[in-house]
Amino acid sequence: MAAAVGYVALWATGALGILALSYWAREETPAPPGTRTLQGVHHFQPVDVDGRLWRGAAPSPAGYRALASMGFTTVVDLRAEDLSAAQLAGPGRAGLKTVRLPIRDGQTPRPEQVRRLLDVVARAQGKVFVHCGAGVGRTGTMAAAYLVQTGQQSSAAAVRRNLAVGPPSIEQIYYGLNLTPTRAEQPPLPVVVVSRLVDAPRRMWSWV
Repeated sequence: MAAAVGYVALWATGALGILALSYWAREETPAPPGTRTLQGVHHFQPVDVDGRLWRGAAPSPAGYRALASMGFTTVVDLRAEDLSAAQLAGPGRAGLKTVRLPIRDGQTPRPEQVRRLLDVVARAQGKVFVHCGAGVGRTGTMAAAYLVQTGQQSSAAAVRRNLAVGPPSIEQIYYGLNLTPTRAEQPPLPVVVVSRLVDAPRRMWSWV
């Protein structure tokens, strides 16, 4: 019984604290210049100042077609979920190249995945769109790594921008705050354990 009460207290403190931070960031942080509404893509907004990298939620078929019509050539898919054949085929049907860098929900990218994103953006013939499921935690974490490692934002500013889109996990916040232009390492085990305990109810609900 005591363990259950302790877990509920931990979950409430962590989850409500992140929600409060996200609400504050959303109210106090203006959307990046160029942000617009795009049919079929939630949370659609530019990542970098040059508009080469954009972020958002997993597009619908209409969303992929809209991206292609806007000059996007590459989609970076961060989802590690079991995807249907139709979901996997969506970008190709719209004429877009897909790069898959799977990250589990609530977790953070490995250094080689960040390096791969940087390389994809540098080599792409057009604009690049990066997404996970909701376009919040994994997408924002990868976007933060990109911004910090390309010298466009500080780690604190990148995390605040991610919080303004929606609430990430504790380990994603820790990861973002510890980014440097030369380092993108995963959080230590104690942070990971606490984060996944706090995030467990949300992840379980997403499976329902």
